Amino acid sequence: MTDTDQAQQAQQGRPARAAAAGTPAGRFFDAAVELLRRVQQEEAGTIAAAGTLIADTVAGGGRVFAHGAGHSSLPAQDVVYRAGGLALMNLLAVPGTTGVDVRPATLGSALERVEGLARATLDTSPARAGDLLVVISLSGRNALPVEMASHARALGLKVVGVTSAVYAEKTTPRNPSGTFLRDHCDVVVDNKIGIGDAELADERIDAPFGPASTVVTSAIMQAIVATAAGELAARGIQPPMLRSGNVEGGLEWNARICAENPGRILWQR
Repeated sequence: MTDTDQAQQAQQGRPARAAAAGTPAGRFFDAAVELLRRVQQEEAGTIAAAGTLIADTVAGGGRVFAHGAGHSSLPAQDVVYRAGGLALMNLLAVPGTTGVDVRPATLGSALERVEGLARATLDTSPARAGDLLVVISLSGRNALPVEMASHARALGLKVVGVTSAVYAEKTTPRNPSGTFLRDHCDVVVDNKIGIGDAELADERIDAPFGPASTVVTSAIMQAIVATAAGELAARGIQPPMLRSGNVEGGLEWNARICAENPGRILWQR
């Protein structure tokens, strides 16, 4: 990796790890662990605040939604209908943007830049005042996540954003409002991912590689949900947690949890 390459990576928030020592797999694990440690140490307060907001919503009878587009949809999906997870987590999906299941896959990226799509999705969704929405977007600069957060707040929802702070510091908005996701949230958790989402570099390879945003952001989401569960328990409220369907009694347990929370668990419909 040349000095120029290193300088460019530094401008993107953090230098990519050069191919100096260790295997690519080992260096990737080191990078991911370092990011997780930074999040644990530097974002403890925001994660606690996000978990408390979810606990407040649950205790108040509201519903909880998670949204992400493209690969940012993966951490959102990871907390929905999940063994060991909070049963009240629901996915708020925008057709064509959840994952890479559309053809061409680039259509999903294009839809993230379409103004009005998030507003239409929210206006026709079950989300209402008193609910909470977690919006996940690495860059937080496109129309979809910005509009999703801003319109959700206008509708009376609390909004938690999970994003990379460096994008708001080093890039420009790519939406008509001229703002970032972080500008429209009650709580923002910084996942510490650098611009470009690539942790490794090798002088033999033309582009940086080794994206870690999914690993780190999924861990953040699980930490937020765990915080919410603990906060509810501290208030004397039994959090409705799901069990694995592959353990004895798990299916029956989950059926009871769903029956006890009508209108709040939307993934079973």
